Amino acid sequence: MQTWAAGRPKHELDTPALLLDLPTMERNIARMTGTFRRAGVGWRPHTKALKTPALAHILLRAGAHGVTCAKLGEAEVMAAGGIRDILIANQIVGDQKIARLVNLLPHADVIAAVDGEPNVRALDAAARAKGVRLRVLVEVNVGMNRAGVEPGDPTVRLATLVHGCAGLRLAGLMAWEAHTVTMADPEEKRRAIREAVGLLVDSARRCREADLPVDIVSCGGTGTYAVTAEVPGVTEIQAGGGILGDVYYRTRMGVDHEYALTVLATVTSRPTPTRIICDAGKKTMSSDAAAPEPLGVPHVTRVGLSAEHTRIELSEPDASIRVGDKLEFVVGYSDTTVHLHDEVYAVRDGRVEVVWPLLGRGRLR
Repeated sequence: MQTWAAGRPKHELDTPALLLDLPTMERNIARMTGTFRRAGVGWRPHTKALKTPALAHILLRAGAHGVTCAKLGEAEVMAAGGIRDILIANQIVGDQKIARLVNLLPHADVIAAVDGEPNVRALDAAARAKGVRLRVLVEVNVGMNRAGVEPGDPTVRLATLVHGCAGLRLAGLMAWEAHTVTMADPEEKRRAIREAVGLLVDSARRCREADLPVDIVSCGGTGTYAVTAEVPGVTEIQAGGGILGDVYYRTRMGVDHEYALTVLATVTSRPTPTRIICDAGKKTMSSDAAAPEPLGVPHVTRVGLSAEHTRIELSEPDASIRVGDKLEFVVGYSDTTVHLHDEVYAVRDGRVEVVWPLLGRGRLR
């Protein structure tokens, strides 16, 4: 980790380097927390793109009450970093992972998602054997058709089973309305979000009518939070990547957050006046959801990534960008870029303020 970098201008960094502009991120955070305060909902930001407890603590200080993780390994990193209230928005399956989960409970208040009886039984048995009690959210399928029990009666039945398990504590329901995020028409998208989240809220109502404790109704990502937060009955939002901003969020999801996350690269070749080659490729920044965008480069017609190179094609010759110059690229998609790096350089006014190790990188289990 290049701790020597603190205080230096960002363009002195060796490349490729992942940069996070702190004032921009802080404005994105203020925008999101303002939305949640006005709507009267809590914030449990997802850390699958953040990868470091340092950022999680910043969000807790900004008003979040806990975090969301995609994997048990990420939750272990957050717990070791002092984060207490952690939702793993995923099913924890298999003896090895369940043993890790229940052994984490003395150190953090972890919540797991469930969507089927066999997993509920296994979690209950392990928690009772450990002498702990695990909080559980029933995941509801509201249209994404990935994981989740169907809304309505199937949700009530599974929640009833959880409530009757001595090793578990039913905390509520969760869902992810991801099938709506890339809808182009704003009104169609709003209607689809409200319809999907309505299934979750209605399932929560039916659970309460069955005398089941449902304190948490959790959903909402960066692509939907502005609408989801306003749906009556939702208690918390999981959106997290929006604090970073990226091309995919803006161009495909219609989320006009500022770009806080960039990759610094060096120009290594100028084979022609209309082609620029840099030292950052697919191993540095992803293009699966959207291509990265170079900043301050005019007349760009195409950006292409190979394993270790970026190729920028221009519509007009440009000799002003030379070999050895450094360029910044707005990240195409933060979720599939941050995990490629060992550290992130947090920058303020063009200088590195702090270097954070990305401790959640590679925690896929």
